[in-house]
Amino acid sequence: MRRFASFLIVACLALGASLASAASPGGLDVAVDHARILKIPRAAGTIIIGNPSIVDVTVHDAETLVLTGRSYGVTNVVVLDPGGEVVLDDDVTVTSREDRSVRVYRQASRTTYSCSPHCEPKVTVGDEQSSFGQALGQFQSHESMVAAGQ
Repeated sequence: MRRFASFLIVACLALGASLASAASPGGLDVAVDHARILKIPRAAGTIIIGNPSIVDVTVHDAETLVLTGRSYGVTNVVVLDPGGEVVLDDDVTVTSREDRSVRVYRQASRTTYSCSPHCEPKVTVGDEQSSFGQALGQFQSHESMVAAGQ
């Protein structure tokens, strides 16, 4: 049974990696909780995000944007120059980043661990509520202790 569970985890990780690499041909890919630098050919005047709960955009300078994945999904980003001409109009796919992580499935329940090199619970959207809440609570407690010490 243990070998089967190990095989299942490896197979799920491999499938997830292949699906993520084929997620958005021709569009932009960003991982949840990761940032991606996007250079545009001319200065931005207006930036429009289809669904800001999926991806966030920060302007670094007139020709450099930073996309940050907020939650899983597909949306679009439109950049207009100061004259209203389209600089960029593209889809953005936000997916999970699976390297150095392990997902454990117990029937329909899932728990995610960050493993680099030791495995620790990771707060991941889609995990079972109790493991998500426990990991989130520990993270928030740790952050409170750090803030109190400053």
